[in-house]
Amino acid sequence: MAERYGDADIGVYGLGTMGSALALNLADHGFKVAVSNKETDWIAPFLQEAGPLAPHLTGAQTLTEFVAAIARPRSILFMIPSGAPMDAMIDAILPLLDDGDTIIDGGNADFNDTRRRSAAFKGTGRHFVGMGVSGGAEGARHGPSMMVGGTAHSWDQLRPMVQAIAAKFDGDPCVAHLGPDGAGHFVKTVHNGIEYADMQMIAEVYGLLRDAGGQSAPDIGALFERWQDGPLSSYLIEVSAAALQTIDPETGQPLVDMILDQAGQKGTGRWTLIEALKLGQSASTIEAAVGARGWSSEKGTRVAAEPQLPAMAAHVDLPEPADLERALLAARILGHTQGFRILSAASAEFDWQLDMARISEIWRAGCIIRSALLDDFAAAFRGDLPLNELVLAPAISDMLEDSIASLRRVVAAAVMAGVAVPALGAALAWYDTIRRGRGTADLIQAQRDFFGAHGFARVDAEGRHHGDWNRVQKT
Repeated sequence: MAERYGDADIGVYGLGTMGSALALNLADHGFKVAVSNKETDWIAPFLQEAGPLAPHLTGAQTLTEFVAAIARPRSILFMIPSGAPMDAMIDAILPLLDDGDTIIDGGNADFNDTRRRSAAFKGTGRHFVGMGVSGGAEGARHGPSMMVGGTAHSWDQLRPMVQAIAAKFDGDPCVAHLGPDGAGHFVKTVHNGIEYADMQMIAEVYGLLRDAGGQSAPDIGALFERWQDGPLSSYLIEVSAAALQTIDPETGQPLVDMILDQAGQKGTGRWTLIEALKLGQSASTIEAAVGARGWSSEKGTRVAAEPQLPAMAAHVDLPEPADLERALLAARILGHTQGFRILSAASAEFDWQLDMARISEIWRAGCIIRSALLDDFAAAFRGDLPLNELVLAPAISDMLEDSIASLRRVVAAAVMAGVAVPALGAALAWYDTIRRGRGTADLIQAQRDFFGAHGFARVDAEGRHHGDWNRVQKT
């Protein structure tokens, strides 16, 4: 086809799985898209495979041709590896841009990098956007959830396109401008942290039913499938049910039984945990999930330890399926609550003014953690929210009241059976910490003052105080 210059609505650079899918999604909605790729031999096959969408696509072999193909003010979406490759691309393309042009980083970038890049763009007349994209290849092609951070100018420029291609929930596009600089990438990072916790909790229920209950993968999958009709309805329950009921054509066994139990990770769960610690927030369910993936990689150690470290487990009767369902519901509520608390702390720290209700709403479709719960969370954030705490919203606390006893029974049964449930246990421990008016930090403060003279506050007097520990010290 003949090359056309200057009339593309947007440019997409990076024709990997996600970039290709987003470019086709944009073309499918009638937008003209310029495309390019570092490996230029990818471009022609992509255009050929686009079929009837090809007239909406313009391939460019060089960066100069790519930029020239896009109408001003330009919107240029990069779907390339984060970190150094993105910095190198910015250096290469900036001299080719004009005032009002916008670069969008659509990868899983560290929000600290996004804030740094946004600051560097100030005063240049160009704009930088960090946009989190969730939903995998299928979502990118047919409707992702997108979390946008950047200037108002960039959002006005992008909004018609991203609203058109986003997933829809009851007609509402699952995309929003969440704040300046790194806000979009930070929200996507926490989304992924919640995803880690959610996946781990589901896996722990599967492990309890398999290892303590002796149930087969297809039977557990069928149970999960039934849960799709209740409060646990979610994409992750849906795919877990389907995965557990899939049979390996080569062996005739459940496919999950043929998969090595070593989980990969790309770092976003760990990023969430690191930023939570910097902000002074507990992310214990996410920490448990990240730690569990780390332990999963040590297959050799676990195999060697199994006969040497017996569980000394008692025989236990597993909770009923309804109890397991309510336990998972409680844990998921608490895991999401931790995620929203991290978002709230970051919003205050970086002056982002994040809208938690809107974040809940754009996660209701298109993204990996989409679930029925997010409607409840959005309503809670828009309603009566004592102390701005999600768990204190009347509807959410009622859900916990109905389900927390089940979580206690499930965690207790797992402990007695010697089955590890780190994320479920972390959720319960966090709940029991936050619900207790008087904790145990008084002793921690006594210890700190005893050996380090750090001082402490008293309940009956103002100011900083010290104990006369030498007088009571025992020899």
